[in-house]
Amino acid sequence: MSRITMDIPDESLLALNLSEEQAEEALRMAAAVKLFELKRLSSEVVARLAGLPLAVFLSRLADYGVDNFRMTAEDFRKETRLA
Repeated sequence: MSRITMDIPDESLLALNLSEEQAEEALRMAAAVKLFELKRLSSEVVARLAGLPLAVFLSRLADYGVDNFRMTAEDFRKETRLA
């Protein structure tokens, strides 16, 4: 497994009222949601990126305003092939 680190300005954490651990979780989820929304990665892969079971990840997409039921036939074939 690869590890990526990034510097976060302290004022960002203060403004968000997040601990470092909470910020890591929030950023992982935000990245996973955006990669899913852009169709760069499958739902299964982004759920792992977010550190969540697939069903939980899919249910949380609505919190980010992302519709998880807009699959095309090709998207469905890809998802079922990866499952």
